[in-house]
Amino acid sequence: MSEFGYRCEQCDSTVRPKRVQREAFKHKTHFVILEDVTVGICDQCASRYYTADTLKRVQELATGAVAPERFDEIPVAPAR
Repeated sequence: MSEFGYRCEQCDSTVRPKRVQREAFKHKTHFVILEDVTVGICDQCASRYYTADTLKRVQELATGAVAPERFDEIPVAPAR
């Protein structure tokens, strides 16, 4: 996958593509979860990188430009 394979901005190691089952994104006051998405993950420090297409999809879902497939409930509680 040509979108990855570059150097990590944090540690200068290599960012490689990895297909993940779920990835959560925060967009202003909303959360969006993408399923079966390829992300770039640094070999050494595990920093995560996303393609422009992935971030555009997050924005479309978060702003309501595109309807989500479904809504899931997420438990929320204080850390204590």
